[in-house]
Amino acid sequence: MSLAAAAATVAHTTTTAASATTTTADTHGFLSPTGVEIAFLLVGLVTLGAAIVTVTTRQLVHAALWLVVTLGGLAVEYLLLTAEFIAWVQVLIYVGSVVVLLLFGLMLTRAPIGRSPDADSGNRWAALTVAVASAAALVWVVVDAFRATWIDLDGAAAGSTEVTGKALFQNWVLPFEALSVLLLAALVGAIVLSRKAKTNAADTATGGKADADKERAR
Repeated sequence: MSLAAAAATVAHTTTTAASATTTTADTHGFLSPTGVEIAFLLVGLVTLGAAIVTVTTRQLVHAALWLVVTLGGLAVEYLLLTAEFIAWVQVLIYVGSVVVLLLFGLMLTRAPIGRSPDADSGNRWAALTVAVASAAALVWVVVDAFRATWIDLDGAAAGSTEVTGKALFQNWVLPFEALSVLLLAALVGAIVLSRKAKTNAADTATGGKADADKERAR
């Protein structure tokens, strides 16, 4: 009788724990999001708005500054996804380096500070169609690729330095180096355009001075 009572007690305890787990899972469902999920949604909306302003404004400097907000919002999203390493890389490389490189490029090429009519090509609807199609394709590919993917919570954190380093330098070495070459080419191109502009300005000034000397000689 004692063994039967013990077995009944264990079965009752197991059933109670399973019911509590099911209740907890049902409580935090789609219709009752947690604070982290709400923060993720709000930050995502702010990031999306900043990205839209970045590609629609006609002031190049404002576009670069709104790009800072967009990239910063992505860093916050990575933090909410417990990918701390990726978040700090986002801040250090993209916000701290790429945006500064863009601003230096704007200054070196003497881009207009105010509103620029040349910043609007007039193909907004075509650009919007391509953007929506690209976003839909990207979402479909990601959902289809990671639909049955499960994260091992007992192993190393998905956003840790160890896991990210292995994935980056084992599977993505070539794209990583290609991006480095692309950034270097952008910097060299900005320098070349700046030197060409200075040469043209110097030639114009020299030609104007020569014409003035001829007029004086007459």
